[in-house]
This record gives sequence, C-alpha cells and structure tokens, in this order.
Amino acid sequence: MRKSVVLVAFVFLLSISFANATICDPEITLLNQDPYPAEPGNYVNIVFQMSEIDNPECGQIFFEIIEEFPFSLKEQQNQKTIQGNTYLTNFGSSWLIPYKIAIDENALDGPTKIKVRYSYLGSSSNMVQDFNIEIEDYRSDFEIYVKDYSYTTHELTLEILNIKDDDVEALTIEIPKQENIQVKGSNRIVVGDLDSNEYTTADFEATPQNGDIKVNIIYTDLVGVRRSLEKIVNFDSSFFSERKTDQKGAPTGYIILILIILIAAIWIFLKKQKKKKERARRNRGMAKL
Repeated sequence: MRKSVVLVAFVFLLSISFANATICDPEITLLNQDPYPAEPGNYVNIVFQMSEIDNPECGQIFFEIIEEFPFSLKEQQNQKTIQGNTYLTNFGSSWLIPYKIAIDENALDGPTKIKVRYSYLGSSSNMVQDFNIEIEDYRSDFEIYVKDYSYTTHELTLEILNIKDDDVEALTIEIPKQENIQVKGSNRIVVGDLDSNEYTTADFEATPQNGDIKVNIIYTDLVGVRRSLEKIVNFDSSFFSERKTDQKGAPTGYIILILIILIAAIWIFLKKQKKKKERARRNRGMAKL
C-alpha cells in the first residue's frame, strides 16, 4: 500500500514537471539602445532579445511594438514572426529583434516606457511587457520680463534669460496680436544665439496697457529642432509713471544745459577780448613815454 502511494506521488510530480517543460514561456530583454540617451525629434535603434523559445510548444511566435506617445514606427513593419525551436549561432535559442523607433519632439526627459506585445501560435491571449528608453530632453526654458518702457519713444524693452543647461540658437521673440498691447512695426525680433544662464534684450515700439502680455519665444535647440513656447509678462505702468515727466522734460534739460555752456563760452571769449584790449592800451601808453 505504501509503495503504491509513493509511486502515484512520483508519477504525479513527474507529470507536473513534464507539463511545465512543455509550456512556452519566452523571456524578453532590451539588449541595446543607440544612441543612449535618445533625443526627442530623432530616431533610436533598439534591439530586443527573446530567449527560451526552443520549446516546440512555442510554435510560431509573434512580436510587435505598441505604438504610444512618444514612440512611433514611421511606416516600418511592426509585427515580426519567428518559428519556435529556432537556434541562432552564438546566441543559442535566442531571437534578436531590432527596431528603429521615431521619438516625438515633445518627448519628456528621463526614462520613458515602451510597451511590446507578443504571443505564440495556439495561445489564447497576448502578453504585454514594458521597458525603459532613456531620453534626454533638449527643450529650454526662459524667464522674461519688462525691463524698461519709454513714454517718449514708446520703446518697450523685454529681457530674456535662458535658465536651462543647454544653449539655443536663432532665438526669436514675438508679441502676438492682443488687447493689452498695440505693436507698431514688426512684432517679431530675432535676437540671435543665447547661451545657458545668459540674458539678452528685445526692443519693440509698442503702447502697452496694465496687465498680462502674451509673448512667444521661438528657438532652435541643440539637435536642430525648432521649438516655441508661450510666456506671460506683466506690465505695470506704476513702475514707469514717475519717469514719464522726467522723460518728457529731458529735451528741455538738454537745451538748458547747452545754453549754459554757450553762455559760459561767450563769457570766456569776452573776458579774453577785454584782457587783450587792456594789454594793447598799456602797450600804447608805454610807447608814448
């Protein structure tokens, strides 16, 4: 009786081991990413490795990328297939699966999940697994504010500071049409390149009102992508109203200063002429003696 129980248990365990051995259970790893980190707006080459596919139960295996932001295949063939029980030289029972993935230019910085889906012939469901693709974001950010405004010339000066670690090229400042400000002439100023943690200014001829003003900042990043972002600056006339009278009175002050200099020059000239006449008179008196 005891021998029969042991024999049944042995057969049961053996059957479980045999059943597990026949289950198709591939293992997938992200083998390589090039470049590392990837760049928004560019492509990244990635290679997956699927192993443990030598089991005959795997049959034909299907593999594909789940296209979700920020990754896309740009009309490349997505689904790939391979027969199970396939051996590759130097890789044993492994399948190397390469893809060239496009990364959206608005992708964020840091590790970003990419999902893959796979199945095998005869399976009732798909398996989904995700991996991290490292992305480095080259988008910049800026601080912008009203530096100066002249009520005489209607010149509005905006100061822009590049607060990110990357330099930018072809920086352009644009004031779109809006109620709070009327721009005369061009509403777009190209200020050129701007290094990290450096600032520059842009001058517009405009008549602003108190309140928020929308400003578009357009630039080219380190990977050559043309980007834009909207900023809000606040115009408060009280910061410039005390200078309003001074600015209007500035031409009068210049005139007064010029008059003072002119009067001083005339006085010096007349004084020199008077000395010359006195010297000539003394010389004539000495000649008579």
